[in-house]
Amino acid sequence: MEADYQFDISVIIVNYNTMDFLARCLNAVASQTDADSEVIVVDNCSQDGSLELLREKFSWIRLIANDRNLGFSRANNQALKICKGKYVYYLNPDTEVRPGAFRGVIDFMDSRPDVGLAGTRIINPDGSLQSSVEKRYPGQRYARQELKELKGNIAWVLGASMVARLQLIKILEGFDESFFLYGEDLDLCLRVRKAGWIVAYIPEAVVVHWGGQSERNSLPVEVWKRKFMAESLFYRKHYSQKAIRAIARANLAQAYWRVLSISLTLPFSMNKEKTIAKLEKYKLVLKMLKDTNN
Repeated sequence: MEADYQFDISVIIVNYNTMDFLARCLNAVASQTDADSEVIVVDNCSQDGSLELLREKFSWIRLIANDRNLGFSRANNQALKICKGKYVYYLNPDTEVRPGAFRGVIDFMDSRPDVGLAGTRIINPDGSLQSSVEKRYPGQRYARQELKELKGNIAWVLGASMVARLQLIKILEGFDESFFLYGEDLDLCLRVRKAGWIVAYIPEAVVVHWGGQSERNSLPVEVWKRKFMAESLFYRKHYSQKAIRAIARANLAQAYWRVLSISLTLPFSMNKEKTIAKLEKYKLVLKMLKDTNN
């Protein structure tokens, strides 16, 4: 998998209506002077002035401007085709890389030839640790056979700050474009492990993440629907029919129980708006599970 590279690292940032965070993100990226890098920004037809900001203030980036929202996976794959770095670093626009993050990522990957992909340490704006590493896949208890030969003890890492070997990702053909938004990082990490590589964690590389900014104008029910569809796609792609049926039965039982229990406690809730939102979420899950099983 040796190749000639022009950069140590190719940074890919997919933007969709996150202008309020974009300048902070790119300024922090530009400050990583201890690494030889290129930066590719893909704008998915933002309507908030992001494109104008990029053209006026950040002429040093490589810009791909789409005339419609192609989704997260497809946009990343557009940039992947022109990457010239040894490593590809997927970074969300609502992040701020801390000093030395790029050097930490490169040094780690150079020292671990068994690692195909890794996540960084992600913190909240208040400095607290953000959950970004998972040891298990959704529904894994029902899919032991499908996952028994995998290397390493990390299942997947959050795609907001994630580095991988460029040649490996090209062999895997990048993100699966069937995932429009949500689930694509989960799927890619599993495909990396199925290809015989380890997914790892780099605590020395620190990134602040605000989270969920491209979806902040979406209704909670719409977000949950997209997450449910992504998880269902993941199951269909990687799990046996037997495992999928077992997961569906477990989820259906949980959804019935949650709808019943939340409905009973709603009159006594101190925060009815939050409780109603939770009830709507489980009603949606229940409906989608029934539709899927019919």
